Amino acid sequence: MAKKVDVSEYQTFSQISSRLDDIVDAVRDKDTSLERSLDLFDEAIALGSKAVDMVDATDFSPEEEAQLAQAAVDAGQDGIAGDTAASIALEGPEGSAE
Repeated sequence: MAKKVDVSEYQTFSQISSRLDDIVDAVRDKDTSLERSLDLFDEAIALGSKAVDMVDATDFSPEEEAQLAQAAVDAGQDGIAGDTAASIALEGPEGSAE
């Protein structure tokens, strides 16, 4: 059974995204053991869940919702494209979801 991963230090979408990038780099490193890779995988799952919760809890203005819908259409998909567009909207012009 996977151990509970503490991701409480990551409070913004940008922090989560940055950590996920670090995890991808670490897992791609040939020197990373299988056990460490599995621990990083568990952390990535916890971070992804937190990011989804952040997106779900965000109240978008009608303009932002229209932009997200258009981004999903432009991507030619729904679901994941909408989530990706929502995550971009969370960044905002300042680059953080604070």
